[in-house]
Amino acid sequence: MSQTETSARPPLVRPRRAVIGGVCAGLSEHLGWPVRRVRLLLVVASLLGGAGILFYGWLWALVPLAPGEAEETPRRRAPIAAILLVLGAVAAVVAIVQANVAGSASTAVSLSLVLTGGAVVWSLALDEHDPARSPRYRLVIRSAGATVLLATGLLLLASNDWRPEAMTAIVAVGMMVLGLAVAVAPFIVRLWNELMRERSGRIREEQRAEIAAHLHDSVLQTLALIQNRAGASSDVARIARAQERELREWLFAGDGAPGADLVSELSEDAATIEVEYPARIDVVTVGESVPAHPSVVAAAREAMLNAARHGGGEVSVYVEAAASAVDVFVRDRGPGIDLDALPADRLGVRESIIGRMQRAGGTATVQRGAGGVGTEVHLHLDL
Repeated sequence: MSQTETSARPPLVRPRRAVIGGVCAGLSEHLGWPVRRVRLLLVVASLLGGAGILFYGWLWALVPLAPGEAEETPRRRAPIAAILLVLGAVAAVVAIVQANVAGSASTAVSLSLVLTGGAVVWSLALDEHDPARSPRYRLVIRSAGATVLLATGLLLLASNDWRPEAMTAIVAVGMMVLGLAVAVAPFIVRLWNELMRERSGRIREEQRAEIAAHLHDSVLQTLALIQNRAGASSDVARIARAQERELREWLFAGDGAPGADLVSELSEDAATIEVEYPARIDVVTVGESVPAHPSVVAAAREAMLNAARHGGGEVSVYVEAAASAVDVFVRDRGPGIDLDALPADRLGVRESIIGRMQRAGGTATVQRGAGGVGTEVHLHLDL
């Protein structure tokens, strides 16, 4: 092999597809050694005071990933927390054996504490954002970590007939306290977060109620007065009506999704029609909240549009909703229409209202009001 070939080593990078961190594979590629030899050397070095583990972690943190290796499909990452927990349990067994044989196990106890604590911290911090790790997996890791810490502390205290070395006893008590903290801390944190969310929600509701009371006493009354003085057909009244409706929805509708039921859909359509035509549409409902049926909403929108376009002024929408059926009444105070006298080419009422309801399995009737004044459209649909 020539000197040029010897010096032309590939750069030290970690592959993106690896079991843990890709350190051994990167070293194997960089040094030209078999990957098994690199792994064996790191295992031997790990038994010498944990030097191999520190070296592996140092390279994992500093060596960059190989460029240009885009992953087409997301890979399942290695269960690092579970691996650390197993290594911590093994170190705990070694520590217990050393404490009963030699009377001291400071190195093994420290290694077990670091590995087990690292497993718990990994599950809480990094696995929290990993979609491959379910909440059950994280709960198992935390429970097993707490068990390892508590059991190790108890067994260390029981070493040498309950007469352990002073430092071993201190470390054992610390492991037991840490184990209890690992077991209880997530529940305390969850309870604290719930209390903070409840407190924040209560503060927001109080602020909303205070703002609503102030606006009701000032702005909403002013808008209502403008509508009464200007008349329902004027542009000023329509603008005031739209602003009042929008403000009331913001104050009293809460965070619910708009258009979730029949009444919400009809109220939104009424607000849109009021802006375009000189009419005031009042939507009144009794009964239960029912889903918005597309045919009923479309037919009622057409009836409100006809009432605003041809009648103007005041338009009343009355909704009776129950679990078995829904009825919608749209009344105006215009000149009224005679369905039999309408020309054959006028298909708005016949098709958009009556025909649509019949195709949906319901009924629609259009008739003049009392004394020939106004029009009433009745929509009925069995649910």
